[in-house]
Amino acid sequence: MGDTPNIFSRLTEAADMASRWMTPPLALAGPAVPTPTAPSQQGSRRRRLWDLPSAAMCPVIGVCVPMPLLRRRLGKILGASADNDDYALHCCAINECSGQRSAVASALQRELDQRYAVALRQFNAHKTTNELAAAWATALHSSDIAGSFWATLTHARCDAALQEQVLRDIHMLQHQVGAANRADLQRLEAVSDENVVLTRELGKVQARSTRLLNERAAQADALQATLMRLRGELMSRDALIASLQDEVQQLEAATPGLRQQQQQNSRQAHQAEQLRQQQTRIHELERALLAARQHAERRAPGVVEGPPPAPSTGSGPAASASCPDLGDQSVLCVGGRQGVVPIYRQLIERTGGRFLHHDGGEEHAVAQLDASLAAADLVICQTGCISHDAYWRVKDHCKRTGKRCVFVDKPSASSLQRALGSLGSLSKLDRPDLNPVD
Repeated sequence: MGDTPNIFSRLTEAADMASRWMTPPLALAGPAVPTPTAPSQQGSRRRRLWDLPSAAMCPVIGVCVPMPLLRRRLGKILGASADNDDYALHCCAINECSGQRSAVASALQRELDQRYAVALRQFNAHKTTNELAAAWATALHSSDIAGSFWATLTHARCDAALQEQVLRDIHMLQHQVGAANRADLQRLEAVSDENVVLTRELGKVQARSTRLLNERAAQADALQATLMRLRGELMSRDALIASLQDEVQQLEAATPGLRQQQQQNSRQAHQAEQLRQQQTRIHELERALLAARQHAERRAPGVVEGPPPAPSTGSGPAASASCPDLGDQSVLCVGGRQGVVPIYRQLIERTGGRFLHHDGGEEHAVAQLDASLAAADLVICQTGCISHDAYWRVKDHCKRTGKRCVFVDKPSASSLQRALGSLGSLSKLDRPDLNPVD
């Protein structure tokens, strides 16, 4: 291995000779001229790297030897620095391998035989130049072009014509690969730009997804907490129900007939409600019957309706004829207008009776009516100006005690006078709705 100045001198010489290799004989239009190292048509010995013509050295090292491998080999053998550019190293390797078996040529020969051992075995099966040319034409469209190129070019049956064709094919293939690489670089730049945009969008989507996942997790936690709370409430309710059921069982055990008594009370309450409804219905029917009888009596044959007699304040014959002698009996007048109450008093006291009055619940309390009914001997009820409660109290009291009672529909002095006249002909009024005075 030479020293460092020798290395730089070799690199410089290789750079000077680069123009010579940039225009190889394969670019000429005429047929190739055989060189002293042209392949022999006899024997089966494969050619070595240093046996190849100088025109083939550039494509062989450029295509078959990767640049990292070439840099390592030259660094180990020649001590080349990593600062040298690729072109200078490429020219140095060509210079070391052209026409001589140098350490670099031997190392690269071993490396190429090991790297492309499979391709060498496949191409060694071809025994003629035509078979080798057909195999190269087929391998030209495959992906492992470097191994096929090395195996074809070093084959014992590769003559000058086939060598020229292989060098032309690899030359044009390098141009195509370069154009394809430039297109790939453009596409790679476009893909890189798109990748930047998609990466940015992906970041936004991931951030949004993370936020949504956090929100869903928070909602799930809240729902889980609610579920636990509801389960606790349900357990508390079940415990309360169980304790109440135990208490009910204890009460039933302490009072054997408690449940039957509850059922009986429920039936009694239902019956009381039905009775109240029936009583209300009876009262409604009795009112309808009273109204119907009053209407029928007004339309009975032989009854002549005329204007009511004017109230008299004296003691004439008409007044004495229509009003009987009550003989110091108490007459309760229920209802009536406040303005004609003095006239009611005068009419009753003229017949010798004692006058009692109750307004039917307008100003006087209805509860006071029971005492007035108990103190009265005769009752005159003016139904047109009293409450329903007062009406039913009067009716129930008269039915229960058998007191004579006259119901007057219109509150007036003439109606009261006719009611007093009817009291003289009634011995007993068991039903208060009989013979009402209009």
